[in-house]
Amino acid sequence: MKPKMKIKAPAGIKTRDQAKTKITMPGKDYASDQEIRWCPGCGDYSILKQVQAVLAEVNVPREETVFISGIGCSSRFPYYMNTYGMHSIHGRATAIASGLRAIRRDLNIWIITGDGDGLSIGGNHLIHLLRRNFNVNILLFNNEIYGLTKGQYSPTSPIGTINKTAMWGTIDSPFNPLALALGADASFVARGLDVDPQLLRNVLKRANDHKGASFVEIYQNCNVFNDGAFSIYTDKSFKKENTLTLEHSKPLIFGNLEDKGIKLDGLKPVIVSLSNGISQDELWIHDETDPTKASILSRFSHDPKFPRPLGVLYAIQRPAYEDLLHEQKEKAYNQGGKPDLFTLFKGKNSWEVH
Repeated sequence: MKPKMKIKAPAGIKTRDQAKTKITMPGKDYASDQEIRWCPGCGDYSILKQVQAVLAEVNVPREETVFISGIGCSSRFPYYMNTYGMHSIHGRATAIASGLRAIRRDLNIWIITGDGDGLSIGGNHLIHLLRRNFNVNILLFNNEIYGLTKGQYSPTSPIGTINKTAMWGTIDSPFNPLALALGADASFVARGLDVDPQLLRNVLKRANDHKGASFVEIYQNCNVFNDGAFSIYTDKSFKKENTLTLEHSKPLIFGNLEDKGIKLDGLKPVIVSLSNGISQDELWIHDETDPTKASILSRFSHDPKFPRPLGVLYAIQRPAYEDLLHEQKEKAYNQGGKPDLFTLFKGKNSWEVH
C-alpha cells in the first residue's frame, strides 16, 4: 500500500505576481479554518499560537511559507496553518523539506516533528539535514512519550518510565536532543517551553532569522499520557530554581532571588552562591558561538544538579547547503555547457562493441 501524503494550499492565496506587495497580517490570518483536533489542555495549542504570532510579527508572506510534518500529534500542525503545507510520512518530513529547499530557495520552510517521529524512525534523516545545513526551521515537540499511539515510551523517555510498553520501567538510555543536534554540527540549537510564550517567541524569531538549519526543542506537555513531565521547569513555584535562561554575553545566573550562578573550573561547571562573595564578573559568560560551552550546557539536561538551559545554546553562520548546491550547478554549467542526459549516462569511460 502506498503511503498517503496530503498536500494543502492556504486559503485565499494569490499568485506570486499578485502577492508582490507584502503587508503585515495579524496572527489570526495564519490560522486555517480547520477544527483543531488536539486533546483539551495539550501544549500544542500554545505552540501553534506562538508560531502564528511570530510569522505575523516578522511579516512572512503566507504564499511563501510551507509547513511540513511527519506522523504524530504534532504533525497535524500544517492543517491548522493557513499557509502551504504537507502532512507527509513517518520520519520523512526532513527528507521532503530538504528536496523542496534544494529547488526553492525563496520559501520559508518549517518542519514540525516530535520526539518519536524525529528521533526514532526519522533520526537518520534529521542528523543529515543538520550536518548539511539546509536553511529550514525544525521544531521538535518533546513530550517524552508517544501520544498519538496512546502512551508508549519514546526515545526521550527517562530511564524508569513506566507505561504500556515498559511495565517495569524503561531501561533505554534516552536521547538528549540538544546534544544530538550539536553532535550533528547544527548551526543553530535552542530550547523553548510550551507555556512560556515570551521565551518561545524570542527563540522562534531567532530561528526564523537564522540562515541555515535551526533546531528548536520545545518541551510540550502531554496532559493525557505524560502529564507534568516538565512541571519543575514550568511551574512558577519551581521554575527559576530549576531553569537557566540563556542570553548572549550575559552571565549564567538563576534562582528565585537570582542569587546563584555558574562558574567554569577549567571545563567543569560549578554552581556558586552570589551571596558568598562571588561577583557576577567571575561567572561563566554565555557565548552562543562557542561549540564547547554549548556542548557542556546541553549536558545539563541529563544532570539533575544543574538547572535546565532555555533559550539559544548555539548559533553560528556557515554556508547553507542549497546555496553551495546552486553554486556548484552554475560552475558545472559554465564548464560543461548545457546538460545532456545521454552524455551523463555515457560517462567518460565508455566503449563500443562491434
